Order: sequence, then structure tokens, then C-alpha cells
Amino acid sequence: MKIAVIDAQGAGLGKTVIKKIRKEIGLNIHITALGTNPTATSNMLKAGANHGLTGENSICNFCNTNSLDSIIGPIGIICSGGIKGEITSSISQSVFNLNCTKYIIPMQKHGIYIPGTINLKIKNIIEEIVSDIKKNIEKLS
Repeated sequence: MKIAVIDAQGAGLGKTVIKKIRKEIGLNIHITALGTNPTATSNMLKAGANHGLTGENSICNFCNTNSLDSIIGPIGIICSGGIKGEITSSISQSVFNLNCTKYIIPMQKHGIYIPGTINLKIKNIIEEIVSDIKKNIEKLS
């Protein structure tokens, strides 16, 4: 199974997601870290991603030329100008156009509020994502 985790800034969320996948699923899954900047990519690689790509051109090229089972990231990845401007319109369009499951983590940031998510904890959301990935792996087996 091939997944990508995309994040910006220091990739705190991306790191957490990758660590949880590695802990719960192990090495049987190929994770590509897509960072908008070198710090984000480096932090996700340290968390256990197999390889990483940095910057708009690399992220867009990867999304446009690779087949993935899923991509995971905060809600800002589908918004032009999201994550304090680090998500360009090209990145958000490339992510949106991927033909895979998109696990979008609702954050109470970026000026976007999703009703019903205010009491959700990021930890629980990540656990639900990892659980769904496990189910998808079982289906492929």
C-alpha cells in the first residue's frame, strides 16, 4: 500500500500521523512525505517516512504522476493559501485531483470551521484514519 502524508510549517501533524502508522501497521506500508518546506519534509522523514519530497514543483509532479492508495493531511492542503500561505493553488489542485482516498483532518485553523468537529481530538481522528487504512490493507490481502 502506498500513501502520502502532506504537511507544511514544522509538520507536527504529519509527524504524528506517520509515527502512528508505523506503530500500528509497521513497515508494510510505503509512506511518502510531501513537505512544503525542508523542515516539514525532514521532520516527517525522521518520523518514519520512506522518502520525502519538498516544495511546490516536487509535490505537484508527484501527485500528477503517481498512483496512491491514500493521502493524509490537514484541511489546509485543499485550500489555496492554506497553512499560512504554504499551500499554493497548484498544490491544492494536485491533491484534490488525486484518484485516491483523501483523509482530511479538520483543524480549527485556517478560517475553516466544520460543524460537528469542535469536540473531536486529533488523536482520535488519527486513530480512525489508521484503523481505516488497516481495513483497506486487509481487503487487498
